Amino acid sequence: MVSFAHQRGNERAGQPLVVWFDGACPLCRREIAVMRRLDRAGRIRFIDASDPGAACPLDRAAMLARFHAMEGGVILSGAAAFAAMWRAIPLLRPLGLAARWPLAARLLEWGYVRFLRLRPALQRIAA
Repeated sequence: MVSFAHQRGNERAGQPLVVWFDGACPLCRREIAVMRRLDRAGRIRFIDASDPGAACPLDRAAMLARFHAMEGGVILSGAAAFAAMWRAIPLLRPLGLAARWPLAARLLEWGYVRFLRLRPALQRIAA
């Protein structure tokens, strides 16, 4: 499910990146609010996966358990999805491009998995 492929489909075709997030999570809502402000060019289409009417390409529980994005027709998960989102935002693009390096990708995913363990406690604090 996690893909660190060197996809450039959205960049060439001008397609918006699709990002699914957990709108029921206060941390996620805050993060997405920041990303929306930074996405001045409207390159990202944000979808609240917690909305029962939202179209999800995978099982809704799986979509809510990890961060997901679709870049160039490829579904990305975890740190790879964050990196795709960063690539779509000019200010964060260098970080997103660096995340394509295999070592950087592995380190980001390692950190993301550890964050997921802390997420429930952080959600309670943020609520």
